[in-house]
Amino acid sequence: MNHGLLATATLAAAAIALWGFSFFVERARRVPEPPKTLPWAPGIPIHYVDVRGCRVRFVKTGQGPNLLLLHPLRTQLDLFEKVLPELGSVFTVYAVDYPGHGYSDIPRARYDAKFFADFVEAFLEAVDLQDLTLSGVSIGASVSLILAGRRNPRIARVVAVNPYDYAKGRGLARSSVVGRLIMAAADLPVVGETFMRLRTFALVKPVLLGGVANSKSIPPALMRELYAAGNRRDHYRAFVSLLHHAASWERATDLYARIVVPVRVVWGEQDWSRLEERERDRRLIPKGEVVTVTGGGHFLPLDRPDAVIEEIETFAGVGCTGHRDPVP
Repeated sequence: MNHGLLATATLAAAAIALWGFSFFVERARRVPEPPKTLPWAPGIPIHYVDVRGCRVRFVKTGQGPNLLLLHPLRTQLDLFEKVLPELGSVFTVYAVDYPGHGYSDIPRARYDAKFFADFVEAFLEAVDLQDLTLSGVSIGASVSLILAGRRNPRIARVVAVNPYDYAKGRGLARSSVVGRLIMAAADLPVVGETFMRLRTFALVKPVLLGGVANSKSIPPALMRELYAAGNRRDHYRAFVSLLHHAASWERATDLYARIVVPVRVVWGEQDWSRLEERERDRRLIPKGEVVTVTGGGHFLPLDRPDAVIEEIETFAGVGCTGHRDPVP
């Protein structure tokens, strides 16, 4: 055997060995138990509801007009730990883990924009939400705009924070070097899932830090929780599917022109999106208001919870309309 064939055979054997080893690593992970309470708000009860055969986790707190918070990709409802309790002083606030996220079921599915929009519509029916203020971050913002474009009658208004609907869904690649590697791997058969099975906290951490403008904005306990939840069986498969179908978020912007309810789009000054991408959304959404928040990145409820609370409350016409001091 010549040297070229030997080198090729050696690389192939190493690749196959790494692929096989990745399954061992995944099976060896400690699978977390669903928490019985929220560490950041023990008094807020955790609920589960069946949504078209999928058991999903959600929380509900407060009294007042209905508000549903939708989290970004590869996170969970805990991302709203800095805003949800205070919003509960003027709203009946709901937050939910999507399928394949947090502690909801992880069905075998095509995790594209339509899947998430269909799920949220079904959740609204399952808990019978009406006259709703819908506010999401990242893909949560995009879902909110998609449902408004579908003219879902349960939605009264939308506050969309940093919509994830640009660059063919590859905005995550702008978070960090690791984010670029993750997006590149997701496009390759076998490689994407192998890469994700070999993930470590050291790889996940820079992506999460890339979502905030100030590294101190994201609590270390939250980063650990997001990583731990990702160790649930098949969680990584759902994430790879989401990345593989990422372009669906930009295609779904075709629905924005049909929106008739009031919309406020809130951008973090240091969000992953670019100025021309934000301008495109402004043109697509009829009569939509646009606000830019200084000192905020993609995970704006962590960087600037004060601003997120104020924008939601003032747009819905409830609560305090004055200036808030930043929440630590």
